[in-house]
This record gives sequence, structure tokens and C-alpha cells, in this order.
Amino acid sequence: MKIGIQTWGSNGDIRPLLALAQGLQKAGHSVTLAVSSIDNKDYTDICADLNIDYLQIPRHMDFDIEGFARRTFRMNTLTWIRALLKEALFPYEQAIYETAKQLVHDNDCVIGHHFLYPLKPAAIRRGKPYISVTFCHAALPSATQAPFHFPDLGVFLNKLSWKLLDYLFNRALKKPMMRLWLAEGEAPVENILTELLTSQKLNLVAVDELFCPHHKEWKPNNLVCGFLNLTEDAQHWPIPQPVQAFLEQGERPVYMTFGSLQQAAPEWSMELFIEAARSTGCRAIIQTSSADYPADSRQDSLYFIGKHPHQPLFRHCAAIVYHGGAGTTHAATLGGCPSIVVPFIDEQLFWAHQLQTLGLAFKPLPARKVNARSLAKAIQKVLDSETLSNNAKSYSRKIQRHNGVAEAVRLIENQFSAESCLI
Repeated sequence: MKIGIQTWGSNGDIRPLLALAQGLQKAGHSVTLAVSSIDNKDYTDICADLNIDYLQIPRHMDFDIEGFARRTFRMNTLTWIRALLKEALFPYEQAIYETAKQLVHDNDCVIGHHFLYPLKPAAIRRGKPYISVTFCHAALPSATQAPFHFPDLGVFLNKLSWKLLDYLFNRALKKPMMRLWLAEGEAPVENILTELLTSQKLNLVAVDELFCPHHKEWKPNNLVCGFLNLTEDAQHWPIPQPVQAFLEQGERPVYMTFGSLQQAAPEWSMELFIEAARSTGCRAIIQTSSADYPADSRQDSLYFIGKHPHQPLFRHCAAIVYHGGAGTTHAATLGGCPSIVVPFIDEQLFWAHQLQTLGLAFKPLPARKVNARSLAKAIQKVLDSETLSNNAKSYSRKIQRHNGVAEAVRLIENQFSAESCLI
């Protein structure tokens, strides 16, 4: 089968679909991956290694991701999403749509990032199967669970809460996201979350089932496949000798990173990490975002590291301090590490609460309020907790038994063979 995959966003939005493309290619399918990279990272080399055809559309985005992060990290979630789409998707909508139409023309089936709405009308117009992929389940209605941030009012009233969530998303995002849909002659949809951004036949939820115990309450088109874990780069990344030497010289370190969001306030992030680590007295590996702390340098019990695959190193750490992104959440859990989460936006706060519910983290420290003293106290509390450590080891063993890519491939093949059209 020939399959086209299209995604948009930063590395965290692209890596899972690279993993899925690799799994489909290994299963004997021909795969083309089209990427719209908001940080202009090029994936040509890794796609060549994986034997995946690669398109980058556009070749360059005129989008200052670091400046955007600095300007917006204090916004509420819906305002932040709308600002991101306005600057990093809407200006490139037509080019992305033209690529979507070409993918649909050239392939038997197309798969898209859940926010990449141009792919769906392209598939509809040619009657091709369309599958969506969701990286966070916070907006999937559950019969017994209230939406995140909403009070649990019981089964009947929780339904009203989900309707209110739809209303809020529609009010913030429906008009600009529907422009292309309506221009292509499609009938208006009531809710963008369930009708515009999601396949009504197969929406792959790329979340480990540990984090979504109520998934059987979702509508039948939403199926959990598990974390789409790209292991290729990790397999070819031996821990560098200086890092290995640092690991061997003392107790397990605490790892600290805010991922791409660290660029929102690079100096503040580094000062926060360094002061908290020194106050705690722990050894730490800090992903650096400042020229003042160059990669592969040390200051006593602190080691500064550049970009690298997280999972090979996480398994050697005592705890992970991070922003609460979906990928890092799964990587920390796979590595058997308790988490200290400093969320910048609501989606990350949602993941922080998922970890807290499982006993893998204590209460999150919102980025708007955190300081070195509160972070140091949180780190010490986690390092002193035998319960969190044991839970992390237990959940690591469980999640390692799951293969999200293999399950996603199975669900795609089953659905494709069951129906001629997945729209």
C-alpha cells in the first residue's frame, strides 16, 4: 500500500509520525512523509536512512519560534494556539493544502497530524481514506470524566461540560480554521474538534494506555495505539565518553530541560536550573540553552549537554525536571524516572496531572510561579520519595511491554482492509 503522511509543528509533532512512517515502511508499505517544520529542522537524512520519501513544505518558514515563545508563554491555551496558527500555519495554508492534494493523488491512504486540517478536505474530494493522529487525549469526551479543569458534576452534567468545551474551541478557532474547508465547498461542521480535526473512522490516539484508563468510553473512531516512539536515533547515539564519565563519578543525576520552550526565556531557565540544583545539592545534567554554558562543559556537579536523544540518558537519571510535553512525559516514564513538571501551557499541565494521578510526580509547579527555591524543594521531595521511585520502575516495566508503532500499523491495516473509505 502507498501511504502519505503529513505533519506540521516542532520536533515533538514530527518525531512520532517519523516513527509511524518507519513502522509502516518495515511492514512493507511505501511511505511519503510531508513535513511543515516550524523550527525549520530538516529531516532529509533520517528519512533517507529509513527509506522514506521526504517532502518539506515550505522549505523555510519565516517564523521566529524563539521570539514567539518569549512573547506567548504566559498566554492561556486557546489564545496561544490561535496565535501559533496565525503566525506558523495560516500563512502557509495554501502550500500545505497543495501538498495535501498531491499526497492524496499519489497514495492509497493518507494520515495526518490532528491539527493539519487541510489534509482532510483533500482526501474527501478524491474519496481517499483519511486517518488522523492525536498526541493528547484531553479533548476526547468520556462518559464518566469531566474535561480537564472542569469540576466532576456526574455523568449527565459532565456531558454539558464537554459541550461547553466544544463551544470554547469553536469560538476561538472555528472561523479561521473553516475558511479552507468552506472554500472547497464542504458543508459547515458543528464542532471543529470532533468533525474538522478528527477522522470519523479512525483517529489514532498516540498515548500509552497507562495514561488513559477510560479510553473504552470514547467514541469508537478513537483508538489508543500507544506512544509512537522513534528509537532509530537513540540506537545510533552512544552516550559520549565525557557524559559517561560524569555518570560514573557519583550518584544518579537529576536531568533538567524545558525542551523547545526553554527558548522562551533561556537565561531564566538556566539560572532556575542551576540555582535549584545547587540549593538541593544534587548532581544534575542540564540541557543548555545559553552560550554562557556551552554544551559538554561542567561546573562541579553540573554537566551541560546539547540536543540529544533523551531515552538513552534518562534511564541513568534519578528524576527529570521538564515542561510536561507528551514526548518527554513518555520518555521519562519509559526511563523509570519520577517527574518534576513545570508546565507552561494547559496541555502540559494536563500531562502533569496524569503523572500525579499515577504516582509518578507530585504537584506541578507552573512556570508562571516557579522559582529556584520552590523547584529545589520539589526536587528534594522527589529524591526522598521511595514510593515515587518504586512507581516509576513499575510503570517503566509496563510501558516497555507496549509497542505503539506496531499497534498503530495493525489498526491502520485492519481499518484499511475493512473499509474502502475511512472518511
